[in-house]
Amino acid sequence: MSMEEVTVTEYSPPPPTGFISAIKKGFRGYVVWNARSTRSEYWLWTVFVIIVTVAAQVVDGLLFSTATTSGFGPVGVIFSLALFLPGLSVLIRRLHDTDRSGWWVWIILIPIVGLIVTLVFVLLPSKMGPTRWNNRIPE
Repeated sequence: MSMEEVTVTEYSPPPPTGFISAIKKGFRGYVVWNARSTRSEYWLWTVFVIIVTVAAQVVDGLLFSTATTSGFGPVGVIFSLALFLPGLSVLIRRLHDTDRSGWWVWIILIPIVGLIVTLVFVLLPSKMGPTRWNNRIPE
C-alpha cells in the first residue's frame, strides 16, 4: 500500500468575515470542495439558512396553509433545494479547516451520535498552519 503524497502550501490566516461576506462565500463556493471555511463563515452561513428557512415557513403558512400542515410547503422546498449544495460545501470546507477530510460529512447519517460528532467538529478551532486544503473562497 503506497502513501499518497500531500502537497502543502503556505498558510496565511484569513481576514475576518462579516455576515454578507459569509453568504457571498457560501454561494460563490457552492461546489468548491477543496478549500477551507472558518468557524465564523460556517456559523454565519448557518444563521442565514435558519433565517431563510423561518421566512419560507412563514410565507408557506400565509400562502399555502394546507401544504404546511405536512411541514413541507412549496417555498420551503424550493429554498431547501437551493441551499442544500452550498450548505454541504460550507460544511465540508469547515471540516477541512479543522484538518479533517470532507468524507467525515457522512457521519451525520448516524442518528444522534453523528449529529453530536459533527457539532463537535464544527465547533473546534481552525488548524493554524498548513493543511491539505489551504484555498479560501474569495470575498
